[in-house]
Amino acid sequence: MAPDPTRLVDQPQATEAFAEGLHQAFASSLRAAGAPLFRLDPARVADIQARFGKEYAELWVGLLDASAQPPAVRDRRFASEAWRSNRFSAYTAALYLLNARALLELSDAVQADPKTQQRIRFAVQQWVDAAAPSNLWALNPDAMATAMHSGGESLRRGMDNLLGDLLRGKLTQTDESQFEIGRNVATTEGAVVFENPWFQLIDYRPLKSQVHERPLLIVPPCINKYYILDLQPSNSLVRFALQQGHRVLLMSWRNPDAECGQWTWDDYIEHGVLEAVRVTGEIAAAAGAAPASAARKRAAAPRPADGGINALGFCIGGTLLGTALAVLARRGQRPVHSATFLTTLLDFSDTGVLDVFVDEAQVAMREATIGRGGLLAGAELAAAFSSLRPNDLTWNYVVGNYLKGETPPPFDLLYWNADSTNLPGPFLAWYLRNTYLENKLPQADALRVCGTPVDLGRIDIPAYVYASREDHIVPWGTAYASARRLGGPTRFVLGASGHIAGVINPPAGGKRSHWLPPAPKGARKAQALVADPQAWLQRAEERGGSWWPDWAAWLAEQAGPLREAPRAYGGGGHVKIEAAPGRYVRVRA
Repeated sequence: MAPDPTRLVDQPQATEAFAEGLHQAFASSLRAAGAPLFRLDPARVADIQARFGKEYAELWVGLLDASAQPPAVRDRRFASEAWRSNRFSAYTAALYLLNARALLELSDAVQADPKTQQRIRFAVQQWVDAAAPSNLWALNPDAMATAMHSGGESLRRGMDNLLGDLLRGKLTQTDESQFEIGRNVATTEGAVVFENPWFQLIDYRPLKSQVHERPLLIVPPCINKYYILDLQPSNSLVRFALQQGHRVLLMSWRNPDAECGQWTWDDYIEHGVLEAVRVTGEIAAAAGAAPASAARKRAAAPRPADGGINALGFCIGGTLLGTALAVLARRGQRPVHSATFLTTLLDFSDTGVLDVFVDEAQVAMREATIGRGGLLAGAELAAAFSSLRPNDLTWNYVVGNYLKGETPPPFDLLYWNADSTNLPGPFLAWYLRNTYLENKLPQADALRVCGTPVDLGRIDIPAYVYASREDHIVPWGTAYASARRLGGPTRFVLGASGHIAGVINPPAGGKRSHWLPPAPKGARKAQALVADPQAWLQRAEERGGSWWPDWAAWLAEQAGPLREAPRAYGGGGHVKIEAAPGRYVRVRA
């Protein structure tokens, strides 16, 4: 006979009957996720079981006492009045959260190396999030109330939504019918002035009558569409740079199809970034010799011996840019004057939660299946990223779309997130093995790219490195370590929030904050980066709002004198091919 729950609160030794199944639940979650079993720290397990049993008994005592107030549940999945007002639902949510916490604490008690422990916690987190009572119609009072109020219409709409997503092959996160590339996203005016099978180069129309001598070349990630940097005029980094008086050119990567299945990392460097650098340099050189009157004297001074353009790389675009700059340095070429790296990994010593997807077996499997030809489908890549935040990017929409029959509202960021891209197998296999798995990129001459030994330390140009403090894709400490691999004067800046929201943070919003290097007010000169990122943070200066103005001031110092803005797109033999945003960005995976 099970112990009387009303006696368990005062008799802690009796809680073992309620906590006895905790190990079994934990084992079940591991088996459900395909993970093996490991030894657990006995002392931590005993503490978890004791606290679990006591709180479990207290919840049952409250449930059986009709006069007791339901527990206060602090979780947005159960925050509505329907969960609070329904006594059964309130206790169901509280019991679930208690079990979830205990299972996750048990995963932390696993005695294993850090990588194995992280993978076990990730697996348990997936199982725990999927098992939430909010994901089941019969246990979700919100969904049941919606069905009653709509006369069952929400159930019909939910079934239509489910069938529609099954046909589309992906979960709907926003009303995609409300967006069109070039109409209400990626709308900054410009023209494609160069293209090859790998990318199109967009030259944007200047927004100032004068522009800096050195144009800015942007290298976006090839695992997403470029227009995260140009979603809306109010939050467009492209438009912001134009407003600062820069001429901006941007690479729009092709979305690979079957005929691109042989493309390699070397192809993306040689035919991608290096070609974009070359073309941008030709356009800059042909921009015209007549300086603007206000800058005539400065422009008459001898031009610096270094490069004629500045470059910016975001995420894996920064990794590609860093690799390309190392190749150029080894070749004795210096076409780029300065580089900006946004949430970029060059050192892969700690890759955060993405490490759960990378081990020898996984990489060998990719090498055997698509490493010599083939594609990683965009849908598979999108599913992997969604699993990093399952409640926000999966279960939230399962509940809304299917259980409540809702149509998700239009949201430009989620439209971009759903506009996935494929990846060539050889490119991906090389990237996974040489960066995430073996971390060879920061090792001097450990890799050859385009036939050239790679040494990041040879990149001795000015660099601006930005990281986001809550970034789960590029941990800021590793971005900091990446900054220390560069050989030139480097300014490191840390922003609040995550991988996307931290980067796309226009000044007008007045949101978040950022940390600047410890230096006199207004100074933007690079300082030596100490070894410990936490030591850097303790000495850094926190400022409210966006980091964009700090970057703008730094970039202005790198951009050269002002000249009259060009009246036509392109230059140096490169002319308008078609209007921005071009064809490549419109291709769906």
